[in-house]
Amino acid sequence: ATAYTDMNERSSRSHAIFITTIECCETMGSENHIRVGKLNMVDLAGSERQSKTNASGERFREATKINLSLSALGNVIHALVEDSTSHIPYRDSKLTRLLQDSLGGNSRTVMVANIGPADYNYDETITTLRYANRAKNIKNKPKINEDPKDALLRQFQNEIIRLREILESKTQ
Repeated sequence: ATAYTDMNERSSRSHAIFITTIECCETMGSENHIRVGKLNMVDLAGSERQSKTNASGERFREATKINLSLSALGNVIHALVEDSTSHIPYRDSKLTRLLQDSLGGNSRTVMVANIGPADYNYDETITTLRYANRAKNIKNKPKINEDPKDALLRQFQNEIIRLREILESKTQ
């Protein structure tokens, strides 16, 4: 659904998230290993100032929710960039919860910022560029993308092999 505001006559009034999950099963010897990859394509609604949009009623409530979720995303990005922060507030919005793996997991995060050249939008352009610059500074910690059950099973199999070797060395 789209709606008219003074800033955008065909605003989608929402964020859009398209998630694709790919699973790959590899056979190594007698073991199967499952690897999982996920691609999140996200189109964020732009933040809107009520004074520029002249939104009222339902449009104003939509703008408020959009701005709250963008603020929560900004807080998560800030927490991920700052080394001193131990708590990442993913649960503060549905948007940040859905993007948790993309922002702080084993992933690359790329942001494309859409800005307008008009001097009327100068403040929004600067805010968008600052937002994108903070997102650029996210440093993720890589980990193996495998099913936790498979990882645990592999760990137990390695432990069995290690214990057998200890038993064999003691019996000889």
